[in-house]
Amino acid sequence: MKGGKMVKTNHAGVALLIFMLLFSGFVFAASPVNTDSNGVAIKGYDPVAYFTMDKPAKGNNNFEYEWKGAKWRFSTDNHKKLFIEDPDKYTPRYGGYCAYGVAVDALFNIQPEAWSIVDGKLYLNKNLDVREIWKKDIPGNIRKADMNWPGVLKK
Repeated sequence: MKGGKMVKTNHAGVALLIFMLLFSGFVFAASPVNTDSNGVAIKGYDPVAYFTMDKPAKGNNNFEYEWKGAKWRFSTDNHKKLFIEDPDKYTPRYGGYCAYGVAVDALFNIQPEAWSIVDGKLYLNKNLDVREIWKKDIPGNIRKADMNWPGVLKK
């Protein structure tokens, strides 16, 4: 009560305002690097291992390096050193988001075992089934993903 009169609050208006602020494009944009809730990139897997070991390898938090606002983990100290020397060579394309997802203008998380190296670049996919779809037209999917990146981060 205010001055002997009840003050009514427009709850619907307040709720609408909160909804608009939370879901408007300028408030939220995805991070340019796909990280978990602890800021760890590519689910803690070693990006260098894809190139040197020809397979995914879980990184170790003893061999961690922060780059582009994300924590990158490595399975060996040598892999960490290689990454520091040339991170662009080893980081997955499209910030570690699913490459096929970016090609279809969407952001999907990844499964580290669903990967490809094409022309010296690492591409990750949502899962092994999506990787098979990705592989049906790799050049076309890369072309589409390149056109959508980084704009897809704002959707």
